Amino acid sequence: MPQYNYPEIISWLENKGIELYGNHFKILEKDYPIIYKLVAYFLKDEVACFQYDINLNKGILLSGPIGCGKTSLMNLMKHLSPIENKFFVKPCRDISFEFIQDGYEIIHKYSKGKLYQSEPKTICFDDLGTENNLKYYGNECNVMAEILLSRYDIFTSKKIQTHITTNLSATEIETHYGNRVRSRLRELCNLIAYDRNTIDKRK
Repeated sequence: MPQYNYPEIISWLENKGIELYGNHFKILEKDYPIIYKLVAYFLKDEVACFQYDINLNKGILLSGPIGCGKTSLMNLMKHLSPIENKFFVKPCRDISFEFIQDGYEIIHKYSKGKLYQSEPKTICFDDLGTENNLKYYGNECNVMAEILLSRYDIFTSKKIQTHITTNLSATEIETHYGNRVRSRLRELCNLIAYDRNTIDKRK
């Protein structure tokens, strides 16, 4: 007997999406396989996650082309997660702007540092790849590469998870952030990927 009624959950998510984003929001049937995996993960449905080969100890790397709905889905999953698995979504571009303002302290803030005077939090880094290498007082830094390497360290030491959304393929991630980051991401996250030919829903 299934632990959860997935069609009912999708209906609830669609209503929540309409509440958050407006009447145009719709979950397409062809996206159900992706959404079922996310629902199984965030509800900690062990049987379904085993079937989908999802490791509940790792975070989620949600990959897909521009406009397929990755950010919206992760924001919806915040409302589905049990309180002990809560996370917040932070755009990578915003982190890059914070770095320009405040420098290397921002890397500590989102990695080994303590957000809001508390323990390191589960974060979803949204739109990895939209930020650029930045200079602070003339020193160039790949901010997200440094943050992700540090997030890997707190994952191995404290089991704090990291979620990511990105338009980049695995090869493009390696090009942007290097082989070390790509290698760590394999251990840090479960890959859930849209078909690269998925249409832009914003059109």
